[in-house]
Amino acid sequence: MTRSRRAAAALAIVAAAAFGGSGCTVIPVTGPYTVGNDQGAGDPLNKPFQRMIAIPPQPGWGVEDTIRGLQAAMAAYADDPSILPKYLTAEARAKWSAAGPVTVIQDAYEVGVPPPRESETAMKVGLKGNWVALINEDDSYKPTAGPWERTFELVKMPEGYRVSNLPAGLVLTESDVARAYRPTNLYYVNRSTQDRLVVDRVRLRLNTTETFAQTVLERLLKPPTEGLRGAVTSSLPADTKIESIRAGEDRVIINLSGPLDTLDLSAEETLRGQIRNSLNKNEIAKGRIIEILVDGEAYTVDRPDSDDQWLDDEVGDSAYYVDKGAVHYLTKDGAGGAVAGAAGEQREGYSHFAVSAGPNPLIAARTSTGISVAGLAPEAAWQEVVQGTELTPPTWNRDGSLWTYDGKNGVLLKYDPARTRVEPVEVPGELDKLDVNQFRIARDGVRVAVTTGENTVQIGALTGEAGTKLANLQSLMTTETGNEIRDIAWLDDERLLVLVQGTAGQTLNEINVGDGETTGVPLKDRLESVAAFQDQVLADVTTGNGTKLMVLSQDRQTWDVKVETDAGTPVFPLG
Repeated sequence: MTRSRRAAAALAIVAAAAFGGSGCTVIPVTGPYTVGNDQGAGDPLNKPFQRMIAIPPQPGWGVEDTIRGLQAAMAAYADDPSILPKYLTAEARAKWSAAGPVTVIQDAYEVGVPPPRESETAMKVGLKGNWVALINEDDSYKPTAGPWERTFELVKMPEGYRVSNLPAGLVLTESDVARAYRPTNLYYVNRSTQDRLVVDRVRLRLNTTETFAQTVLERLLKPPTEGLRGAVTSSLPADTKIESIRAGEDRVIINLSGPLDTLDLSAEETLRGQIRNSLNKNEIAKGRIIEILVDGEAYTVDRPDSDDQWLDDEVGDSAYYVDKGAVHYLTKDGAGGAVAGAAGEQREGYSHFAVSAGPNPLIAARTSTGISVAGLAPEAAWQEVVQGTELTPPTWNRDGSLWTYDGKNGVLLKYDPARTRVEPVEVPGELDKLDVNQFRIARDGVRVAVTTGENTVQIGALTGEAGTKLANLQSLMTTETGNEIRDIAWLDDERLLVLVQGTAGQTLNEINVGDGETTGVPLKDRLESVAAFQDQVLADVTTGNGTKLMVLSQDRQTWDVKVETDAGTPVFPLG
């Protein structure tokens, strides 16, 4: 064992003794190691985690050891910022900043060490790997792909190699992120209707000096991620502070301070909903009473059995399908009868049906001349409400409005049945230069999925006080050239199904629009379209005997026949 390796091993042993009471694991003794903390296992406010413990550069280290030690110091920087600067020259320390997005790369990366040259004291070293994601400064997680490379400049000094030029920002591996970050759902309020909580998915770094409950609520006091800016609001005023969080046997007590209006009952209910869901949906304090204080005085209490209307979809589990232009309803056993009125009559030229929410839903359909709407009553007739020859399939918002994009004129249109009026909606300038094929509003009334061209899906939001401006467009996925996105459908407020037709067959992906996490759904038959509501997924399949309706099993592994023949284009309300 060399002297430097003996020193590293000794350091590891000392650290292991120091943290022995918290169940640490040291790997490996020759370099950076992790310390496991399982103290959160029985704490309702916390989560178990592991810390990366970096060590300073050693005199006997070569170039590769130095670069790998530097990367480990980046992984440990949030917990211990004192180690990373020791890898830098004085000039580099003065210039470097950890600010900016965190770059995430695959665990297996290469350090390109140039051939040694006699008396050479400076060199450029390349770090190569595959890009995984960016964690932005607003804590949003954005997957990416492809090769990644960064160049470091090193100099040889009497005490060993030091980095003389380090680009700003941190570079972490997938394992670093899995160890130190947690996917977290925060809940804000739909700005336009004020009747619905909207989920905002972030990656939060576990903090060794506070509970995870504290970390979550401190982040909830900040603005949402960029994708929801202007679309949501909060019942927690900007100057609110969390004074303390403590847990008893059956309750969690949160003490707040700041400009909270303790007489506003509506704000009280909203605040309870935001805090309850931001804690419980992340498996914190679940099943416990949440007692909220303001400046130490009782403010409100949320009990585990309290009614929570903030995430209700209010559309039930109604499902429909189409046979020769006639809309039919589904029963638990399969095919039901045709709906009442003109929508239940067979006719040609009507397609891409959409159903509104509520006890008296409306059905919309696209025709060759526009969008028509009909009620579900015996006397209800089709009425054309939007004219146009290049309209996207209609989509309903939870506020009762009907939306479509007019590709010919490059304008987004909103039809309000209550006022029987069509209004243009402000959109980003770049949208009118794109080939918009589908436009779907999520059931939260905020998020929007837009397909452009044949192979791109973007996610945006309806912003402004009245939710009548489309903004914040961000790319969700792009398929390979030659593939075609056949259909999209919202499962719930944060998951989108994307059906892609490729040269090698079809794929159906379930994508979390908050962080891009993707799960493939197995396919056997060729699907024509999909519809979804929470965990229910329906699809139609063309056979030699016409179309049949399929339902995806709860384990997401198999498809079963729901209606054997004459059942196409499944539809759920909204989405």
